[in-house]
Amino acid sequence: MNPLPTPVISVRTVGFMRPLVWLGMGWRDIQHSGIASLSHGLMLTFIGAAIVAFARDKFWLLAGALTGFLVVAPVLATSLYALSRAIEREEPADWEVIAQTWLNWQNQRLNRWSEDYWCMLRFGILLASAATTWVLTSAALITLLAPAPVNSPADFIQLVVLSPHGWLFELWLAMGAILAAPMFASSVVAMPLLLDRKVNVKTAVLTSWQVVLSNPGVMAWWAALIMGFTFLGLASLLIGLIFVIPMLGHASWHAYRDLVAPDIDAHLQDKGSTPATGAK
Repeated sequence: MNPLPTPVISVRTVGFMRPLVWLGMGWRDIQHSGIASLSHGLMLTFIGAAIVAFARDKFWLLAGALTGFLVVAPVLATSLYALSRAIEREEPADWEVIAQTWLNWQNQRLNRWSEDYWCMLRFGILLASAATTWVLTSAALITLLAPAPVNSPADFIQLVVLSPHGWLFELWLAMGAILAAPMFASSVVAMPLLLDRKVNVKTAVLTSWQVVLSNPGVMAWWAALIMGFTFLGLASLLIGLIFVIPMLGHASWHAYRDLVAPDIDAHLQDKGSTPATGAK
Protein backbone atom coordinates (compact mmCIF):
# COMPACT_ATOMS: atom_id res chain seq x y z
CA MET A 1 0.00 0.00 0.00
CA ASN A 2 1.44 3.37 -1.00
CA PRO A 3 0.97 5.97 1.77
CA LEU A 4 -0.28 9.34 0.67
CA PRO A 5 1.82 12.38 1.47
CA THR A 6 0.06 14.29 4.23
CA PRO A 7 -1.41 17.40 2.60
CA VAL A 8 -1.31 20.77 4.31
CA ILE A 9 -4.97 21.72 4.75
CA SER A 10 -5.78 25.04 6.37
CA VAL A 11 -9.12 25.81 7.98
CA ARG A 12 -10.76 29.19 8.38
CA THR A 13 -12.95 30.89 10.97
CA VAL A 14 -16.32 32.28 9.93
CA GLY A 15 -18.92 34.59 11.43
CA PHE A 16 -21.62 33.26 13.76
CA MET A 17 -24.46 33.89 11.30
CA ARG A 18 -22.70 32.18 8.40
CA PRO A 19 -24.72 28.92 8.77
CA LEU A 20 -27.83 30.84 7.74
CA VAL A 21 -26.02 31.86 4.55
CA TRP A 22 -25.16 28.20 3.92
CA LEU A 23 -28.84 27.30 4.22
CA GLY A 24 -29.77 30.04 1.77
CA MET A 25 -27.15 28.83 -0.69
CA GLY A 26 -28.41 25.28 -0.23
CA TRP A 27 -31.94 26.35 -1.11
CA ARG A 28 -30.58 28.14 -4.17
CA ASP A 29 -28.87 24.94 -5.30
CA ILE A 30 -32.17 23.04 -4.97
CA GLN A 31 -33.81 25.57 -7.28
CA HIS A 32 -30.94 25.18 -9.74
CA SER A 33 -30.83 21.36 -9.89
CA GLY A 34 -34.53 20.73 -9.23
CA ILE A 35 -35.67 17.12 -9.15
CA ALA A 36 -32.08 15.86 -9.15
CA SER A 37 -31.79 17.34 -5.65
CA LEU A 38 -35.30 16.60 -4.44
CA SER A 39 -34.95 12.94 -5.45
CA HIS A 40 -32.56 12.51 -2.51
CA GLY A 41 -35.22 13.78 -0.13
CA LEU A 42 -37.85 11.56 -1.73
CA MET A 43 -35.65 8.48 -1.48
CA LEU A 44 -34.79 9.07 2.18
CA THR A 45 -38.43 9.85 2.99
CA PHE A 46 -39.42 6.45 1.56
CA ILE A 47 -36.63 4.79 3.56
CA GLY A 48 -37.84 6.56 6.69
CA ALA A 49 -41.41 5.48 5.99
CA ALA A 50 -40.21 1.88 5.62
CA ILE A 51 -38.43 2.10 8.98
CA VAL A 52 -41.58 3.50 10.61
CA ALA A 53 -43.73 0.78 9.04
CA PHE A 54 -41.34 -1.92 10.26
CA ALA A 55 -41.06 -0.59 13.81
CA ARG A 56 -44.41 1.17 14.25
CA ASP A 57 -45.24 -0.99 17.30
CA LYS A 58 -41.66 -0.97 18.57
CA PHE A 59 -41.00 2.66 19.37
CA TRP A 60 -38.19 1.62 21.71
CA LEU A 61 -36.36 0.69 18.48
CA LEU A 62 -37.80 3.40 16.24
CA ALA A 63 -36.58 6.28 18.44
CA GLY A 64 -32.96 5.23 18.00
CA ALA A 65 -33.33 4.34 14.33
CA LEU A 66 -34.72 7.74 13.34
CA THR A 67 -32.22 9.74 15.37
CA GLY A 68 -29.41 7.52 14.08
CA PHE A 69 -30.22 8.92 10.66
CA LEU A 70 -28.35 12.10 11.62
CA VAL A 71 -25.13 10.11 11.95
CA VAL A 72 -25.15 8.57 8.46
CA ALA A 73 -26.57 11.64 6.69
CA PRO A 74 -23.14 12.93 5.50
CA VAL A 75 -22.63 9.77 3.44
CA LEU A 76 -26.13 9.77 2.00
CA ALA A 77 -25.65 13.37 0.88
CA THR A 78 -22.49 12.68 -1.14
CA SER A 79 -24.10 13.25 -4.53
CA LEU A 80 -25.70 16.46 -3.23
CA TYR A 81 -22.18 17.74 -2.59
CA ALA A 82 -21.29 16.75 -6.15
CA LEU A 83 -24.31 18.64 -7.51
CA SER A 84 -23.31 21.76 -5.59
CA ARG A 85 -19.76 21.45 -6.89
CA ALA A 86 -21.07 21.18 -10.45
CA ILE A 87 -23.20 24.32 -9.95
CA GLU A 88 -20.16 26.09 -8.52
CA ARG A 89 -18.17 25.16 -11.62
CA GLU A 90 -21.02 26.24 -13.90
CA GLU A 91 -21.37 22.68 -15.16
CA PRO A 92 -24.65 20.76 -15.64
CA ALA A 93 -26.03 19.62 -12.27
CA ASP A 94 -28.12 16.68 -13.37
CA TRP A 95 -28.61 12.93 -13.12
CA GLU A 96 -25.29 12.25 -14.81
CA VAL A 97 -23.50 13.93 -11.89
CA ILE A 98 -25.36 11.68 -9.45
CA ALA A 99 -24.54 8.56 -11.48
CA GLN A 100 -20.88 9.50 -11.76
CA THR A 101 -20.70 10.17 -8.02
CA TRP A 102 -22.00 6.77 -6.96
CA LEU A 103 -20.74 4.58 -9.82
CA ASN A 104 -17.44 6.10 -10.88
CA TRP A 105 -16.15 8.00 -7.85
CA GLN A 106 -13.07 5.77 -7.79
CA ASN A 107 -11.83 6.91 -11.21
CA GLN A 108 -9.75 9.69 -9.69
CA ARG A 109 -7.99 7.15 -7.48
CA LEU A 110 -5.76 5.42 -10.02
CA ASN A 111 -3.89 3.11 -7.65
CA ARG A 112 -6.27 0.46 -6.32
CA TRP A 113 -3.88 -0.31 -3.45
CA SER A 114 -3.32 3.24 -2.26
CA GLU A 115 -4.71 4.11 1.15
CA ASP A 116 -7.24 6.60 -0.26
CA TYR A 117 -8.79 4.24 -2.83
CA TRP A 118 -11.63 3.04 -0.58
CA CYS A 119 -11.63 6.15 1.62
CA MET A 120 -15.29 7.08 1.11
CA LEU A 121 -16.42 3.50 1.67
CA ARG A 122 -14.32 3.26 4.83
CA PHE A 123 -15.78 6.47 6.18
CA GLY A 124 -19.28 5.29 5.33
CA ILE A 125 -18.69 2.07 7.26
CA LEU A 126 -17.39 4.11 10.21
CA LEU A 127 -20.54 6.24 10.32
CA ALA A 128 -22.82 3.23 9.81
CA SER A 129 -21.12 1.49 12.73
CA ALA A 130 -21.63 4.56 14.91
CA ALA A 131 -25.31 4.74 13.93
CA THR A 132 -25.79 1.04 14.73
CA THR A 133 -24.13 1.55 18.11
CA TRP A 134 -26.56 4.34 18.91
CA VAL A 135 -29.62 2.34 17.79
CA LEU A 136 -28.60 -0.56 20.03
CA THR A 137 -27.75 1.76 22.94
CA SER A 138 -31.06 3.61 22.62
CA ALA A 139 -33.04 0.36 22.45
CA ALA A 140 -31.22 -1.05 25.49
CA LEU A 141 -31.80 2.07 27.58
CA ILE A 142 -35.50 2.26 26.80
CA THR A 143 -36.27 -1.45 27.16
CA LEU A 144 -34.23 -1.94 30.35
CA LEU A 145 -35.05 1.26 32.23
CA ALA A 146 -38.58 2.20 31.15
CA PRO A 147 -41.19 1.18 33.75
CA ALA A 148 -43.36 -0.44 31.06
CA PRO A 149 -43.00 -1.47 27.39
CA VAL A 150 -42.61 1.48 25.01
CA ASN A 151 -44.52 0.55 21.86
CA SER A 152 -45.80 3.90 20.58
CA PRO A 153 -44.90 7.59 20.52
CA ALA A 154 -47.47 8.14 23.28
CA ASP A 155 -45.72 5.51 25.41
CA PHE A 156 -42.37 7.20 24.77
CA ILE A 157 -43.69 10.58 25.88
CA GLN A 158 -45.47 9.20 28.95
CA LEU A 159 -42.93 6.62 30.12
CA VAL A 160 -39.66 8.23 29.02
CA VAL A 161 -40.03 11.98 28.46
CA LEU A 162 -42.52 12.70 31.27
CA SER A 163 -41.67 9.85 33.61
CA PRO A 164 -41.66 11.08 37.25
CA HIS A 165 -39.78 7.99 38.46
CA GLY A 166 -36.32 8.57 37.08
CA TRP A 167 -33.98 10.33 34.71
CA LEU A 168 -34.39 8.05 31.73
CA PHE A 169 -35.02 10.80 29.18
CA GLU A 170 -32.10 12.87 30.44
CA LEU A 171 -29.88 9.78 30.32
CA TRP A 172 -31.13 8.98 26.80
CA LEU A 173 -30.29 12.50 25.63
CA ALA A 174 -26.91 12.46 27.35
CA MET A 175 -25.92 9.14 25.79
CA GLY A 176 -27.04 10.40 22.40
CA ALA A 177 -24.94 13.53 22.80
CA ILE A 178 -21.91 11.53 23.92
CA LEU A 179 -22.11 9.39 20.79
CA ALA A 180 -23.24 12.09 18.34
CA ALA A 181 -20.89 14.94 19.29
CA PRO A 182 -17.60 13.23 18.29
CA MET A 183 -19.18 11.84 15.13
CA PHE A 184 -20.39 15.31 14.15
CA ALA A 185 -16.93 16.72 14.83
CA SER A 186 -15.41 13.94 12.73
CA SER A 187 -17.77 14.35 9.77
CA VAL A 188 -18.75 18.01 9.50
CA VAL A 189 -16.51 18.55 6.45
CA ALA A 190 -15.00 15.07 6.04
CA MET A 191 -17.18 13.67 3.25
CA PRO A 192 -17.09 16.81 1.05
CA LEU A 193 -13.32 16.86 1.54
CA LEU A 194 -13.00 13.19 0.55
CA LEU A 195 -15.10 13.86 -2.54
CA ASP A 196 -13.21 16.99 -3.50
CA ARG A 197 -9.57 16.09 -2.86
CA LYS A 198 -7.25 13.09 -2.84
CA VAL A 199 -6.94 12.67 0.91
CA ASN A 200 -7.34 9.70 3.23
CA VAL A 201 -9.91 9.22 5.98
CA LYS A 202 -7.50 10.20 8.76
CA THR A 203 -6.74 13.55 7.11
CA ALA A 204 -10.43 14.23 6.47
CA VAL A 205 -11.42 13.45 10.07
CA LEU A 206 -8.58 15.50 11.56
CA THR A 207 -9.53 18.42 9.32
CA SER A 208 -13.12 18.19 10.55
CA TRP A 209 -11.93 18.28 14.14
CA GLN A 210 -9.72 21.26 13.35
CA VAL A 211 -12.73 23.06 11.86
CA VAL A 212 -14.79 22.43 15.01
CA LEU A 213 -12.00 23.49 17.37
CA SER A 214 -11.44 26.67 15.35
CA ASN A 215 -15.17 27.51 15.23
CA PRO A 216 -16.76 25.96 18.36
CA GLY A 217 -19.68 28.38 18.66
CA VAL A 218 -20.49 28.38 14.95
CA MET A 219 -20.33 24.59 14.77
CA ALA A 220 -22.62 24.22 17.79
CA TRP A 221 -25.06 26.59 16.08
CA TRP A 222 -24.75 24.65 12.82
CA ALA A 223 -25.38 21.35 14.61
CA ALA A 224 -28.46 22.85 16.29
CA LEU A 225 -29.80 24.02 12.92
CA ILE A 226 -29.25 20.58 11.39
CA MET A 227 -31.02 18.89 14.30
CA GLY A 228 -33.84 21.43 14.28
CA PHE A 229 -34.60 21.15 10.58
CA THR A 230 -34.32 17.36 10.72
CA PHE A 231 -36.75 17.25 13.64
CA LEU A 232 -39.19 19.42 11.68
CA GLY A 233 -38.88 17.02 8.77
CA LEU A 234 -39.55 14.03 11.00
CA ALA A 235 -42.41 15.76 12.82
CA SER A 236 -44.16 16.54 9.51
CA LEU A 237 -44.80 12.82 9.01
CA LEU A 238 -41.50 12.72 7.09
CA ILE A 239 -42.91 14.85 4.25
CA GLY A 240 -40.69 17.79 5.15
CA LEU A 241 -37.59 15.62 4.65
CA ILE A 242 -38.16 15.87 0.90
CA PHE A 243 -36.94 19.47 1.12
CA VAL A 244 -34.88 19.37 4.33
CA ILE A 245 -32.45 16.65 3.21
CA PRO A 246 -31.32 18.32 -0.04
CA MET A 247 -31.19 21.76 1.58
CA LEU A 248 -28.91 20.51 4.39
CA GLY A 249 -26.80 18.48 1.96
CA HIS A 250 -26.17 21.41 -0.36
CA ALA A 251 -25.62 23.72 2.61
CA SER A 252 -23.00 21.32 3.98
CA TRP A 253 -21.02 21.66 0.76
CA HIS A 254 -21.00 25.45 1.14
CA ALA A 255 -19.98 25.03 4.79
CA TYR A 256 -17.01 22.98 3.59
CA ARG A 257 -16.09 25.64 1.04
CA ASP A 258 -16.18 28.36 3.69
CA LEU A 259 -14.41 26.44 6.43
CA VAL A 260 -11.62 24.69 4.51
CA ALA A 261 -9.14 26.82 2.61
CA PRO A 262 -9.02 25.97 -1.11
CA ASP A 263 -6.39 23.73 -2.65
CA ILE A 264 -4.30 26.30 -4.51
CA ASP A 265 -2.93 23.82 -7.05
CA ALA A 266 -6.41 22.51 -7.83
CA HIS A 267 -7.76 26.01 -8.34
CA LEU A 268 -4.95 26.88 -10.70
CA GLN A 269 -5.94 23.87 -12.81
CA ASP A 270 -9.69 24.39 -12.48
CA LYS A 271 -10.47 27.97 -13.34
CA GLY A 272 -14.18 27.35 -13.06
CA SER A 273 -13.91 26.89 -9.30
CA THR A 274 -13.61 29.99 -7.14
CA PRO A 275 -12.75 30.25 -3.46
CA ALA A 276 -15.61 30.69 -1.03
CA THR A 277 -16.37 34.03 0.49
CA GLY A 278 -17.53 34.91 3.96
CA ALA A 279 -14.58 33.81 6.03
CA LYS A 280 -12.97 36.36 8.20
